[in-house]
Amino acid sequence: MILPGQTIGIIGGGQLGRMMGLAAKEAGFRIAVLDPTKNSPCGQIADVEIIAPYDDEKALAELREVSDVITFEFENIDYEGLKRLTEQAYVPQGAELVRITQNRINEKAEIQAAGAPVAPYIAADSFEELAEKIEDIGYPCIVKTAFGGYDGKGQVKLDSKDQLEEAKPLFAHSSCIAEAFVPFEKEISVIIQRNSAGRSYCLPIAENIHKHHILHESIVPARAEETVLQQAEREAEKIASHLKLVGTLAVEMFVLSDGKIIINELAPRPHNSGHYSIEACNVSQFHQHIRAVCGWPLRKPKLWAPSIMVNLLGEHVEPIKKAITEYPDWSIHLYGKAEAKEKRKMGHVTIMTDHIEETLLEIEQSGIWQD
Repeated sequence: MILPGQTIGIIGGGQLGRMMGLAAKEAGFRIAVLDPTKNSPCGQIADVEIIAPYDDEKALAELREVSDVITFEFENIDYEGLKRLTEQAYVPQGAELVRITQNRINEKAEIQAAGAPVAPYIAADSFEELAEKIEDIGYPCIVKTAFGGYDGKGQVKLDSKDQLEEAKPLFAHSSCIAEAFVPFEKEISVIIQRNSAGRSYCLPIAENIHKHHILHESIVPARAEETVLQQAEREAEKIASHLKLVGTLAVEMFVLSDGKIIINELAPRPHNSGHYSIEACNVSQFHQHIRAVCGWPLRKPKLWAPSIMVNLLGEHVEPIKKAITEYPDWSIHLYGKAEAKEKRKMGHVTIMTDHIEETLLEIEQSGIWQD
């Protein structure tokens, strides 16, 4: 068990690392962070800031020396370096989860191996192979790079064979996966957290609304039948158990018109759709993650009130600052990023409310999130 006063090392200095670090500091831990950028969001609150690429052996050795336990804030880090680190330091999440979730082909295979449903898909190492196999799933479909890509990047939707050439540039980056398009009614996400003793809990399930392929709002609890939410938790638990999860896993799912669920993607760390839990739950996803990787008992999450989380992108920063006096019930989080770039996540707002539909209208009428 890792105790207050000891040091938690975090690979990755973005907003997830920052909020993870702040939760750890509340319990009395010290924080060390490894990130290529000086004064990163997590670096601003860390006791030890190591500025280097994620695959820098000297930097990883330094992180190992100063840390009693090591975690990571996102999956796009150097797998080989992390694997070597697990042989020399205490990394309870291990490296295998990163290897699986860095590659969409591996990820789909593991989801299926866990017994959870996915959309029909094919894998292709080249554009020519894609052209040969694509009739197996038909159109419309979505072609995605196996490695990298987030917030809609690294993917293209094909509605017919006439558009097939649009997928060709994706193969310059990596192998690809093509998934049959699923006509879903809504997207939900289940954040499941598990400690080394095998005890797990799910946060209240969020319903996610996207704009321009970027998460815009998370509504909690998700507006879905209780039987659907129960099934979603069961699928998340299957996957977490199969992967021998320690820490946090976000499971993105599609809900179909008949109430069935299809698993879309996994993220092996705290997730944007769980930010609401900072205010709205008795334990946030960040506090629970720290408990899990430090070997503490987990708390059973409880939702204090229905809530909406809204992302703040670069273009929303100045409008939200001007609106502070107008919305006293809004909890505003800004991540300390140096430059407010358009479409870049800069913060979020959480609103606890007993009137979800009225609050959604209030958000829209505020004018802050106009396209």
